Amino acid sequence: MSVLDRVRKGASSTAWYLRALLGEDAYDKYAAHHASRHASADEAPPMTEREFWRDQTDRQDKNPQGRCC
Repeated sequence: MSVLDRVRKGASSTAWYLRALLGEDAYDKYAAHHASRHASADEAPPMTEREFWRDQTDRQDKNPQGRCC
C-alpha cells in the first residue's frame, strides 16, 4: 500500500468517524431501518431526508435534552 493510499484511507476513516460523531448519518440509519423493518407495500413510505430532519428538529424542540443551544 502506497503512502497516498494510506492517506486516503485515513481521511476516509476520519470523515466516517466525524459523520457518526456529529449525527450526520442519522438519516442513513433511519432509511436502512425503515427498509428492513417496514418493507411491506401497504405501509407508509419512508420520509424524505428533508422530512426526517424537520421531524428530528421538532422532536428535539418539544423534548429538549442535554445540548448546547
